[in-house]
Amino acid sequence: MAMGRRESQQENMWVAVQTLPRSPGHVFYEKLNEVLEGSGFDRFVEELCEAHYAEDVGRPSIPPGVYFRMLFVGYFEGLESQRAIAWRCADSLSLRSFLRVELSKGTPEHSSMTNTRKRLPEEVFWQVFAFVLQVAVQHKLLKGKTIAVDSTTLEANAAMKSLVRRATNEDWKTYVRRLMKAEGIEDPSDEEVRRFDRKRKKKTSNKEWKSATDPDSRVTKMKDGRTHLAYKAEHAVDLDSGLIVAPVVYRGDDSDCETLAVTVEIAREQLQAAASPHQVEEVVDDKGYHKAETIQTLIEVQHVRTYIAEPKPTHRRKWQDKEPGQQEAVYANRRRIKGKRGRQLGRLRSEKNERSFAHTCETGGGRRAWLRGVVNVSKSHLMRAAACDLGIIMLALFGVGTPRTLQGGMGLLLAALLWLVWRRYSQPSARLASGVVCPLWASPIAASACFRRNLAFSTGC
Repeated sequence: MAMGRRESQQENMWVAVQTLPRSPGHVFYEKLNEVLEGSGFDRFVEELCEAHYAEDVGRPSIPPGVYFRMLFVGYFEGLESQRAIAWRCADSLSLRSFLRVELSKGTPEHSSMTNTRKRLPEEVFWQVFAFVLQVAVQHKLLKGKTIAVDSTTLEANAAMKSLVRRATNEDWKTYVRRLMKAEGIEDPSDEEVRRFDRKRKKKTSNKEWKSATDPDSRVTKMKDGRTHLAYKAEHAVDLDSGLIVAPVVYRGDDSDCETLAVTVEIAREQLQAAASPHQVEEVVDDKGYHKAETIQTLIEVQHVRTYIAEPKPTHRRKWQDKEPGQQEAVYANRRRIKGKRGRQLGRLRSEKNERSFAHTCETGGGRRAWLRGVVNVSKSHLMRAAACDLGIIMLALFGVGTPRTLQGGMGLLLAALLWLVWRRYSQPSARLASGVVCPLWASPIAASACFRRNLAFSTGC
């Protein structure tokens, strides 16, 4: 066999269409297209976005179905920014097949994605999210009776160096130099400014400081202990299915107790928009949401049962100066969380809520917000949450929730074969009366059941 040599690239004037490279497509994305097209996704988003475009003026924009699919790709591929999404879609033949973009045409650029995001209001993204919930309702996956609410921080696209005083619009160095001048220190050096700042008693308060580049962000303590400008993402998750019902983005300094009632109301609106047969009846939260006024509002105004963990009391509470009904609401919540169902719901909350943040923020690439403004961050986070729900739907229908799951197919096959051998030769008492080996899903890891679903998924059966 002769050795091949790499030739210098030379542009051809004419290229036959039949000679262009083609891809069989990724099995996961082909199945996802079947789910989206079967539910009428493209027709829905085109009718939804039609009012925000001119009828016959200007060049055609990105088709809405292609645009939202590109945002879904950002979640499934773990891409953080629009630039990364646009590059990945242009580079991959299988993603071109998923987007239904011909090889003779270019994929949308990141600047076109930015223009589309600016043109579409936030309400459109909420309606697309509700459509995904409606798909889950059609497949009888979404319950919505019991939801759990929790929050996490999203790092903003702004540095602490961009902070300025709200009153005077001074940056940090100008502000410290003014304090030094008031004490009689003229023309200090940068080292003297830093030394003076370390010694003075200070506090970076959101009431006094703001970011010059992203005014909506707030100084927040992150999950890893760093102090950074950030937003707060709050998820209302259905405890029966694990689906995200309401992913709401707030400013970083908004209190959990203040936003809980708003998130529950938004979850009800989303369930109603998705034509869910059920509505929110129970709310489960951790002790960070425990407040007498909040519990009373949820029980008396929104008519839901609360299972909010109670922090360890440091002193005996006094109810004389509180509004009527707060004591009864807090004591009723305390009885519920101490019961068997309350403890069970608390464990489910820890599992389902943290899993939603792990998917959307860590593996989904949403921990760092590359957009500025609470509205833009909300648009991006909504689509990651919608893609996360699509992954749960795919997992229920085909046994695979992400494109990377199929990479472990051989490992599942080997585990199933090893389990077969072990059950056949090491556990003779486990055989049934008819002589057939016990079902493989009786194994502790259920390896064979997972493999059978993966095999049916990959072969299209």
